[in-house]
Amino acid sequence: MSSEAHSNVHEGPYDQKHQRHDDGHGHAGHGTMKSYVIGFVLSVILTVIPFWLVLGDVLTSKQATVFAIMILGVVQIVVHMIYFLHMNTKSEGGWTMMALIFTVVIIAISLIGSLWVMYHLNTNMMPMSPEMMRNVP
Repeated sequence: MSSEAHSNVHEGPYDQKHQRHDDGHGHAGHGTMKSYVIGFVLSVILTVIPFWLVLGDVLTSKQATVFAIMILGVVQIVVHMIYFLHMNTKSEGGWTMMALIFTVVIIAISLIGSLWVMYHLNTNMMPMSPEMMRNVP
């Protein structure tokens, strides 16, 4: 018996399963304590800034405040995907990133299409005069 085969004779089924546990992970990193702390600190900062913008009445325009909050929200989503979900182009052979891109494209098409239809319905509807409104059953 070879030394490799002999060393595996004493291992039970649990030990063999445990050794093969990491085969399906695609060898992507799970993250370190440092990366989790960086992600946490960035998340806290990106949460506190919108509260400060609103409560401190920092920006004069409400539209500018809403736009700034939306941008900070998108940045926070990216921080969560990178530091907590460990999404990058290398994880799972790139399929995770490809699924994310596909999802973003489908959501963008749905939102833009819905807004376009609602805008054109609003502008292309035939206006009714008060006299026509009285005659409506």
